[in-house]
Amino acid sequence: MTTPVYFDDDADLSLLTRRKVAVIGYGDHGAAQALCLRDSGVDVRMGLPPTSVNRSRAQDEGLPVCTPSEAAAEADVIVMLAPLALQRFVYEQAVAPVLAPGKALLFTDGFPIRYGLVTPPPAVDVLLLAPMGDGALLRRQYLDGKGQPCLVAVEADASGGAWGLLLAYAKGVGATRAGVRATTFAAQAEAARFAEQAIVGGTLELVRAGFTTLTSAGLSPDVAYLACVHQLQTMAEDLYAGGLAGVAAGASEVARFGAATRGPRVVGETAADALRQVFAELRDGTFVAEWVADEDAGRPKLTAADEAAAVHPVEAAGAALRGTMSWLDA
Repeated sequence: MTTPVYFDDDADLSLLTRRKVAVIGYGDHGAAQALCLRDSGVDVRMGLPPTSVNRSRAQDEGLPVCTPSEAAAEADVIVMLAPLALQRFVYEQAVAPVLAPGKALLFTDGFPIRYGLVTPPPAVDVLLLAPMGDGALLRRQYLDGKGQPCLVAVEADASGGAWGLLLAYAKGVGATRAGVRATTFAAQAEAARFAEQAIVGGTLELVRAGFTTLTSAGLSPDVAYLACVHQLQTMAEDLYAGGLAGVAAGASEVARFGAATRGPRVVGETAADALRQVFAELRDGTFVAEWVADEDAGRPKLTAADEAAAVHPVEAAGAALRGTMSWLDA
């Protein structure tokens, strides 16, 4: 199945510049997208609570700042960029009371809609633009005349013009320079959570296990850290730039042979079964129910996991080693 891809020529920015946009949240992507929109000629304001430490930062950047409810009331397009853990509360308290027919609600992650944490009324457009990278990179690429690939979707097209508005927004943040690919809220949310849990989470566990294996065999923590953590930078850069083939192209014959013959022993059928189970728990809602329960209970499971990760020996080894490389601070 061919995925529709849209570029600059497919988008009419004027569909957005004649509207008012509220960006709720000034974190990594909130700041980046608001600044890109402003520089694209969009009438944008920030919605931040009076206690937010980011209010002065946004004002220093020249952006109008008001409360989330005031911003949402003023705007035609409301962009939900508060942290995912807070979006259901921000929506209920600040956004839902001022939603009116003809407004559009834009998310950068399909998670709240896919799992019913936010349920917009039928008279508003519900849009998705999900950047494939962090906000700092999106902003840097925008300023360099480049763009960050994004996934886009329309969950509800109450106005009949949702796709045009969505593509205009994508152009406003520079995404259509790189191409935006059509998907669904459900597919994006499931893929993003799967990547976080199985690919990122699995990689972190593999690094810890590899470090423990080497130090248990008598290798020094410095050697183990450099082998299991530091060298990942080269692989990640090759993977980003050239895909799996790019990693292979940059590896020696002995490295490729070892990876081809030993890699499947590490990630074999047992791991494949675990991956399928992780995805099944995303699709049937098991994970979200567990996460919501932990959030509502004050995050005991997350706190315990963070504390356990912080005291793993790989962290002490890494802190000491990175301390000898001052340029990493830059």
